[in-house]
Amino acid sequence: MERSMAVELQSDSMERTGERASLGVYYRLTKPGIVFANLLGTVAGFLLAMKGAPFTPDLMVTFFFSLLGIALVIAGGTTLNNVIDRDIDGYMERTKDRPIHSGRVSVKAATFFGLSLAVTGEAVLAFGVHPQAALLALIGFVVYVIIYTLWLKRITTLNTVIGGISGAVPTVMGYVAVTGRMDLTAWILFSILFLWQPPHFLALAMRRHTDYKNACVPMLPNVKGFGEAKKQIFYYTVSLFPVSLMLYPLRAVGWLYLVGALLLGTVYLIKAYQGLHRRGEEEKRWASFMFRYSIIYLTLLYLLMMVDAA
Repeated sequence: MERSMAVELQSDSMERTGERASLGVYYRLTKPGIVFANLLGTVAGFLLAMKGAPFTPDLMVTFFFSLLGIALVIAGGTTLNNVIDRDIDGYMERTKDRPIHSGRVSVKAATFFGLSLAVTGEAVLAFGVHPQAALLALIGFVVYVIIYTLWLKRITTLNTVIGGISGAVPTVMGYVAVTGRMDLTAWILFSILFLWQPPHFLALAMRRHTDYKNACVPMLPNVKGFGEAKKQIFYYTVSLFPVSLMLYPLRAVGWLYLVGALLLGTVYLIKAYQGLHRRGEEEKRWASFMFRYSIIYLTLLYLLMMVDAA
């Protein structure tokens, strides 16, 4: 009750002041780190689908509109995520200075900005790429903004698992932008990204468990304990390892990717297993390592796809 009243008073205050935010504030509202990370996956999927073919003028146009459209849709979704989460941002150390909660952007302005970005991005994909790309982007947007942010994030520990659908879409979109279809390679790309996200976010939730507890967000480490979270990280990592290798039998990648994925996945598996036996301060250090390594793992996997495809 007190939280909702504080949010309403803050929103009213922002709308009364009518303060104009700078372009930099609006840029930050889009969570550029998330946008760029997803675009890296889009580029990897696009190059993978090309299979080393030269960039023709048509492909260059498709590539440009794919990146532009996807960037706009993701930026629109992350902006609306900020709008919806404004009531809990003040309870978390890493989010308390976000533009809406801190009063630098009004709720109305941010909502209009987010919707404008998403609609423009969908139009770019529909007319500049093809309708399948626009449909995939729309699915990712709806899952992230409505199903994950507005609904599941507040009620279940499965929030990041189901919400992972949206995070797996950009890489698939890069692939589909070239092929125009969801074939087996596209589904494997989707599965890699879908299985990667739970270990990544569970490690983050362990690092930030106090923040999530204060914000009343039901993350697994807070609801069922660190022990269960570590088991889930291990199970998902075990599932991710063979799936990441399945691109090779399909001849979507070559030996360079295979060797790299084997090495990266083996390290990931070993560290995930070691976490089952960590306690206390070692457990916290392990969670921090697993969070950082998950980012390194996925980035290098993308780069391997790109180099192998070229």
